[in-house]
Amino acid sequence: MTDNLPKRRISKAIRIGKVTVGGGAPIVVQSMTKTDTRDVKSTVRQIKELEDCGCEIIRMAVPDAEAAEALPRIKKGISIPLVADIHFDYRLALAAIEAGVDGLRLNPGNIGEPEKVRAVAQAAKERSIPIRIGLNAGSLPKSGNPKLSVSQQMVEAALKQVRLLEDMDFDLIKISLKAFDVPTTIKAYTNIAKKVPYPLHLGITESGTPRTGIIRSSVGIGTMLYQGIGDTIRVSLTAHPREEVIAAYEILKSLNLRQQGPVLVSCPTCGRTEVDIVKLAEAVEAELAKIDKPVKVAEMGCVVNGPGEAMDADVGLAGGKGRGILFRKGKKIRVVEEKDFLKALMDEVERF
Repeated sequence: MTDNLPKRRISKAIRIGKVTVGGGAPIVVQSMTKTDTRDVKSTVRQIKELEDCGCEIIRMAVPDAEAAEALPRIKKGISIPLVADIHFDYRLALAAIEAGVDGLRLNPGNIGEPEKVRAVAQAAKERSIPIRIGLNAGSLPKSGNPKLSVSQQMVEAALKQVRLLEDMDFDLIKISLKAFDVPTTIKAYTNIAKKVPYPLHLGITESGTPRTGIIRSSVGIGTMLYQGIGDTIRVSLTAHPREEVIAAYEILKSLNLRQQGPVLVSCPTCGRTEVDIVKLAEAVEAELAKIDKPVKVAEMGCVVNGPGEAMDADVGLAGGKGRGILFRKGKKIRVVEEKDFLKALMDEVERF
């Protein structure tokens, strides 16, 4: 039996399209398109790829009027909620609302005067469209107090926007406070979580390529999730957005918060290992990528932890010199020759 996480912060529930965010709902996985929004065909194709691997909300940049005009055609071709990412020009937010988007992201650092935010909020209110107040450490409002730390400036700017929206009786609010620096991000979210009831979208911004970005994101997002903070997440990577979705689910699975597809338990190998576990692990991982059902698979290489981990999995293989023992739900199934490890393991996964 695994230990439970600390109690999760319960936030106000909002609806983005058909997806519930906050209020104790499962933590939602998001990504962002990396195509030119004006290229409808390429954008829809990329979103379909993301839908196939479990993305639940998609955000896209709306840099100009032509991109805003493309939104209805994009929305018609996809199945998940669409969020328009707006910077600088509030009129693009109004156009996105008219286009039928399911949500908006506004950056207080560059959207402009309060009157412009009010105009957007009024239009969003009329259509019950949520607004994410999206703060980034790299684009904080110039009116902030320079004597405060970056995390404090982020919180201060977010609260200013919250008050502005609340004064209009608008409460379909989601908040993000992202920085590249992990401790800064954690401090900002920990602080804001105590001050507002709204759902929080977690992320480490500009975290880098998969090799380093997944680590930064896992440490930052994972720490906050472990503390019970967070209602939706995006892993921002310099890579195809499919990698963001896969990484997000791995973070959630590691904390037992969501189950999406297989979990692979794999021996790191050492001097006791008498089978090529690295080669086998790569082959098993490639095969498991084709499966979307939750199943725990273990492939181990020696007698120290091998049998125990293999027995604890739904399907497991404890390898030895030339042979291995195949397990299903803790019970020994049969002995397998080394040349048949991959096929035997995957055949048993399919049966499971």
